[in-house]
Amino acid sequence: MGTCREADLSQIFVPGPIIVGAGPSGLAVAACLSNRGVPSVILERTDCLASLWQKRTYDRLKLHLPKHFCELPLMCFPKNFPKYPSKQQFISYVESYAARFNIKPVFNQTVEKAEFDVVSGLWKVKTQDYVYTSTWLVVATGENAEPVVPDIPGLQKFTGPVVHTSAYKSGSVFANRKVLVVGCGNSGMEVSLDLCRYNALPHMVVRNSVHVLPRDFFGLSIFGIAMTLLKWFPLKLVDKFLLLIANSTLGNTDRLGLRRPKTGPIELKNVTGKTPVLDVGAISLIQSGQIIVTQAVKEITRNGAKFINGQEIEFDSIILATGYKSNVPYWLKDINGFFTKEGMPKTPFPNGWKGENGLYTVGFTRRGLSGTAFDAVKIAEDITDQWMKFNGPLSSRNICSSHIIHLLFNKS
Repeated sequence: MGTCREADLSQIFVPGPIIVGAGPSGLAVAACLSNRGVPSVILERTDCLASLWQKRTYDRLKLHLPKHFCELPLMCFPKNFPKYPSKQQFISYVESYAARFNIKPVFNQTVEKAEFDVVSGLWKVKTQDYVYTSTWLVVATGENAEPVVPDIPGLQKFTGPVVHTSAYKSGSVFANRKVLVVGCGNSGMEVSLDLCRYNALPHMVVRNSVHVLPRDFFGLSIFGIAMTLLKWFPLKLVDKFLLLIANSTLGNTDRLGLRRPKTGPIELKNVTGKTPVLDVGAISLIQSGQIIVTQAVKEITRNGAKFINGQEIEFDSIILATGYKSNVPYWLKDINGFFTKEGMPKTPFPNGWKGENGLYTVGFTRRGLSGTAFDAVKIAEDITDQWMKFNGPLSSRNICSSHIIHLLFNKS
């Protein structure tokens, strides 16, 4: 049953799929569909493409993997881009990608609810302005939709600035300050490294075990080495080789307070989705004492933190490098239980891209942009097969979301 508020909203029927999210995942699906002659509409809550990259990343961010592992379907990175493109270079790539496939999302449309109507056989997607309906719904909001803010006792008492990495831009704001960085993943390591460049003193909290690998080994990407070896050798053997490289280049990280998990880095990534840290200089600063590794926080005080080992330290600022989470449970009415309560597909990669009743997901593989590309191609193939059965080939291969919306609003 629709609410009174829904009844007051204009309804827009979308001939092709509705895609929620204009990040790389949503754009990849739209491009693959467009290439096959199928139109789509992307609904995006912000006013730009790839809002996570444009609005919620720090300035020094670069791709952690070589660019050829991060390409979206049907378009390579420019040849003059470096091996690890910068934040701005990646954004320019995404914008060029959207322009090439004539993808024009409908911006400033926050999806409040999406549910499948069994009577009509259509998905109803409600935003603050309209109710969009379609045979297909592609969830492309991804696994990094909302910042995770941990429930640390006393955090509200702290009198200094508390910033999540989604709002962190540069260490210049924290120059010459003592900063508590909560989290030791790639973001925590890179933020700590960035803080050191502005003479700040970061104390990085390490609660759990973590794999740290060198990003490169004799000029070769450690990820590329792993992917090549996996074609020929068992996973456990490749993991042992990666740890041998890590120990020979970085030393024994256990001595630095960075305990390694018992499970190897690739196996752990496949089983839990936990990504190994690719070192770009933080380890040497930990070794030199410029980055201080601390144990877990017991409590935040007005002026600092108490740690589980009984130590108490004063800090000027706190940065939460605690990652992101899916926001799917907040808006998708998932009556068939395709998603977990955390908003991730229950079916693991490579089969988690398709649900029931025309529901699809992209960007939830925990395998970065390569996983996104894989899912996008599969989704486009599947929807195209259905489209062709009912519609036949389109007369134009250049129909895009903005054209559809224009036509719908101007029907006589």
